[in-house]
Amino acid sequence: MSEVGVGPHPEPWPDDPRFDPELLAQGDRRNVVDRYRYWTVEAIVADLDSHRHPFHVAIENWEHDFNIGTVVRTANAFLAAKVHIVGRRRWNRRGAMVTDRYQHLRHHPTVADLVEWAAGEDLEVIGVDNLPESVPIETVELPRRCVLVFGQEGPGLSAEVRATASRVCSISQFGSTRSINAGVASGIAMHTWIRQHAELPPERITP
Repeated sequence: MSEVGVGPHPEPWPDDPRFDPELLAQGDRRNVVDRYRYWTVEAIVADLDSHRHPFHVAIENWEHDFNIGTVVRTANAFLAAKVHIVGRRRWNRRGAMVTDRYQHLRHHPTVADLVEWAAGEDLEVIGVDNLPESVPIETVELPRRCVLVFGQEGPGLSAEVRATASRVCSISQFGSTRSINAGVASGIAMHTWIRQHAELPPERITP
């Protein structure tokens, strides 16, 4: 089985403060895209910060939701501004696959604290849950500046989020299951924002 990443960098090493001497000497086996090979964590975060998207993601964590790691990893992939964890501070980081090192996180003890923070940042709060009164996300133009809020697995969005969100969007389903995993739902919603607002890198646009 082939190893992930790259081995030691050939000498002479690049004269650039973004590079980590230890990684240059020993190789870089991290789960990062090629352009960040051998960079320090701090340099990667600084570069990501220069072009993060203006949407945020929040997930409720009243009963230690195991989907939070997946949400963080997906938020990193889509370059969300920040992930907000509402409720319990502790969460299982295994599913994040170390992406929490590169993704800004913030804890809110209550929904009211999240909503107050969002108002101060001029961010619209959008709930995502399959409820009878929800609007299909496929038909909605998401605000450019917003917080996409997800409930925990099972209970879904709390009544407080449902009451304070400007709208609640659903993800259309066509099979027999009543719901989809919260981590999967977050990826669908984030990619909906990406399709509506993000600019593809020039190298990803085919003629």
